[in-house]
Amino acid sequence: MHFEEVVGRCPYCGSSKLIYDYERGEIFCAVCGSVVTQDIIDLGQEWRAFDVSQRNKRSRTGAPESILIHDKGLSTNIGSDKNVSGLMREKMYRLRKWQSRLRVGDATDRNLAFALTELDRITSQLKLPRYVKEEAARLYREAVRKGLIRGRSIESVIAACVYAACRLLKIPRTLDEIADIARVDKKEIGRSFRFIARNLNLTPKKLFVKPTDYVTKFADELGLSEKTRRRAVEILEMAYKLGITSGKSPAGLVAAALYIASLLEGEKRTQREVAEVARVTEVTVRNRYKELVEKLGLKIMI
Repeated sequence: MHFEEVVGRCPYCGSSKLIYDYERGEIFCAVCGSVVTQDIIDLGQEWRAFDVSQRNKRSRTGAPESILIHDKGLSTNIGSDKNVSGLMREKMYRLRKWQSRLRVGDATDRNLAFALTELDRITSQLKLPRYVKEEAARLYREAVRKGLIRGRSIESVIAACVYAACRLLKIPRTLDEIADIARVDKKEIGRSFRFIARNLNLTPKKLFVKPTDYVTKFADELGLSEKTRRRAVEILEMAYKLGITSGKSPAGLVAAALYIASLLEGEKRTQREVAEVARVTEVTVRNRYKELVEKLGLKIMI
């Protein structure tokens, strides 16, 4: 029998020595023997074994429900048994084949199965955390439920969902990075993203990403010091207060701020180097640079 001491007091004698009896589902007083609580439901794991195959397993519970699997992991698989031979082996093969077909029964299941496989590929190559992957899967399922996929390629919509999830969760990933991994054109992903955002009520406020979120990412690739990074953040915050950042591409602003900061801190990087890291043109860096220097009144010696 499994007993455990619990916190509390006996209502009959006032003793604090209460014992939980797991087998009977009761809490009783160790001093006067009164049953304080009974018929307690055990919410722990199931430890019993009902056949030989379960004797070595510690529980009969399966994997948790997952939004990253098209059927949420609720269906079953028929495994192979090497000890089976003859007609039984053929029968088991046919059963496995039909079971795999039944797991992906209709067009919606096939759509989800393909889309979630593509999602796994994109997020793995971008090294995105699991919570971003789950958010992208949630957005895609919502888009399927509302019939927003019709007339668009699965690849473009799943890439758009990944981009939307990154912006919602403030993960610094540009559309260019996602387009490089996805098997569709950047413009098509952009169109799908705008359509999804409009129909799933993803407002600009929710999708807003501060330019400062990209500083660390770009600075790492440029090999800039912490002092230069802080200076770039200061420049961006000043620009934000003056309303200079409104309507501008975050990548272009960060590139210009890092370029200015590198000049001010004596870690000069060329406009080409900064533009390549930020995936923008040198013209964009130059225009943003001139605008920031003029509006913020910065004095730079080149």
